[in-house]
Amino acid sequence: MDKPNSTKLEIIVPAFRMHSQSFKNALDGISEESALRRIDNVTNHVVWMAGNLVKCRYWLADLLRLEVKDPNGKLFHEGRALDENLSYPTLEELKKNYAVISPQVYQKLLQVTDEHLDSPCDFGMRIPFVKENVLNMIGMCIGREDYLLGQIGLMRKLLGLKGMSYDLDESLNY
Repeated sequence: MDKPNSTKLEIIVPAFRMHSQSFKNALDGISEESALRRIDNVTNHVVWMAGNLVKCRYWLADLLRLEVKDPNGKLFHEGRALDENLSYPTLEELKKNYAVISPQVYQKLLQVTDEHLDSPCDFGMRIPFVKENVLNMIGMCIGREDYLLGQIGLMRKLLGLKGMSYDLDESLNY
């Protein structure tokens, strides 16, 4: 396993890598048609969830000062609510976006310094027990990914698919 420059990320890096595996596994077998289904018109669809997962990776990229632009940023900015009037990218496009940004973020996670992790970062949430810095924002991103992967896991069952596997793709190194 790759070792991050900062010991503060020794928990984050494995979580990031596991989420990369889970993203692939969670979407496995979901058709483009099923990915746009909403249950009883109250759930978000899988495309919205996957788009928000891609957005999390771009959010991390921004925190780590990568100069990249999310091709679908406006659709998913700050967890923007699903809007049936908007045209969303395909699941296949989102998988490609994820595969492009994730290795870049992974490399930055390995290289980032403690000084940068400790630098102020305004969340806008004003939680008294959470210091607003880059490290804690990275933690919040990882938490958001957990939440979204759980939603997709539930949607798999609601769409009549088997639960997500935890098989590892050894070639996925980010």
